[in-house]
Amino acid sequence: METITYSHVQDLVTRLPITKLPRAHSFLVDLTNNDADTQSPQLDFMHLPLSERRRIMEQQAQQMVAHYEQTAAEREIWQGGDFADED
Repeated sequence: METITYSHVQDLVTRLPITKLPRAHSFLVDLTNNDADTQSPQLDFMHLPLSERRRIMEQQAQQMVAHYEQTAAEREIWQGGDFADED
C-alpha cells in the first residue's frame, strides 16, 4: 500500500468542487478531534515517567506470578502428557 502524504490529501482537496468543501472540512475536523481523544494505551504508558512505568510493570509481574501459581495444576493437565496419539 502506498504511503499517503499531506500533498496527496491536499491534491484531492484542490480537486473537490466548492460545494463539497464544507463536508470535507467537517470530516477532517472530526478525524482530528477523534484522534486527539483516542490515544493508545501504549502511547499513554510511554509518556509516564520511567519510575511509574517500572512500578506498573512490577505490579503486573506480581499479578502474573500469582496467576501462574493459581493455574499451575490446570496447565499441567493440558500441557503434560504425550504429544502422539496411541493407536
